[in-house]
Amino acid sequence: MLLDGAPGSPGSVAGHAHREGAWWSGAELEAATRRAAGRLVGAGLEPGDRLLWSTGSLVATLVVHIAALRAGLVVVPANTAYTPREIAHIVTDVRPSAAVVDDRRRGEWAREAAEAAGGALTVFGPELEAPDHDPGPLDAARPGDPALIGFTSGTTGAPKGAVLSHANLLASVESVRMAWRWEPGDRLVHCLPVFHAHGLCVGVYGTLLSEASAVLLPGFEPGTLLDAAAEHSATLFFGVPTMYHRLAASPRVGELGRLRLCVSGSAPLAAELHRRVSEATGQAVLERYGMTETLMNVSNPYEGERRPGTVGFPLPGVEVTLAADDEILVRGPNVFGGYWGRPQETAASFSPDPLGGRPWFHTGDLGAVSDDGYLSILGRSKELIISGGYNVYPAEVEAVLLGHPEVLDVAVTGTQSDEWGEVVTAWVVTAHGGPAPGGLFEFAATRLAPYKCPRLVHVVGELPRNALGKVVRAELHMRSE
Repeated sequence: MLLDGAPGSPGSVAGHAHREGAWWSGAELEAATRRAAGRLVGAGLEPGDRLLWSTGSLVATLVVHIAALRAGLVVVPANTAYTPREIAHIVTDVRPSAAVVDDRRRGEWAREAAEAAGGALTVFGPELEAPDHDPGPLDAARPGDPALIGFTSGTTGAPKGAVLSHANLLASVESVRMAWRWEPGDRLVHCLPVFHAHGLCVGVYGTLLSEASAVLLPGFEPGTLLDAAAEHSATLFFGVPTMYHRLAASPRVGELGRLRLCVSGSAPLAAELHRRVSEATGQAVLERYGMTETLMNVSNPYEGERRPGTVGFPLPGVEVTLAADDEILVRGPNVFGGYWGRPQETAASFSPDPLGGRPWFHTGDLGAVSDDGYLSILGRSKELIISGGYNVYPAEVEAVLLGHPEVLDVAVTGTQSDEWGEVVTAWVVTAHGGPAPGGLFEFAATRLAPYKCPRLVHVVGELPRNALGKVVRAELHMRSE
């Protein structure tokens, strides 16, 4: 259900929202976003104001998103699975002036959080219910102006907003357009969530910049994906490892071979799964590496060996190096300027260049580079869990679980999973030394998005800690083996 980025083109968007089954041309999109920008301006929003944006894959809300950027607003995407607690944290942090949501409850949570913080917030639905208004000058934002605040959790357990400028977005999307030979004739079958950087900053922005087209699906299901790819003669598919795991199990997986390019990102793709998909389809999946703070960094080559177990080479304009402890450092025009309202955390995330060049951003990922230049991700120096392509930070989950009256102590880790990459695992010390606390899963589900909730719970007598009191997480997994 999406769009053709080419101005004045005959159109190419099939979908469920706004105009079901219709195609949107670039010219129609320009007119619709201009009208939506006028409604935002008429509602009193001004350049620099933040707009909370939490919706599923709908054409109408993408129109609003693009309109907000054209009007100089700063869009704050939020996962549609977030709970009231998670929405409240974002609202309290960035103080948005308005919200666009596809669920009335989420809008109420945002409004209540704004009022609790002493502010006010206007809530709109996907169709942006507001009177038409002259938008005035559009597209006036400067390259360095903030465009997007992407929330990414920190090791303190409090998610923080990475501020990405218009220049950051353009640099990242242009690098993949060049590297992947993205052309106007390409058509992406798009089933990634649009509130996530992969689906939004790569899938949607890339389609528009390339003047290509995309078919937007409301979610992922192997049969539906393959049907859409065949019906609309798709040439591109971008997915996460969990999707490829499910596709590999489908008897129709060979149909991926009809596409020009299949890309995997958001989490490491197991080398064995890469080989299985390649053998079944004749299509060597192209794995790449990015993160919220930098968007796209590294990619296996479009032409040349797409080596399983690696993420390839730096994209055009991006520099990558390894620190003494093998942490991956990145710099380039794609790298964000800092975290919203957190100057100390921003300063701690960068190292100055002794020669006076751009500072290096510390990714928290550990890597190795082969003799012929391929980068491999070896692990994470930060305690990040990636489950189904989504980032989960143990500290946030631990803080929630410690609120359960029967939990005395807890540590959260990731357990390897062929399907999910990792599943969130809780190691719990109960208050009375008994079995797993009753209702723990339900307790977590009301406070955390589903992908953050523990899927496995182990009850232990105590948590292993080092001399400084830090939990030794590696020992926890040794106990379960």
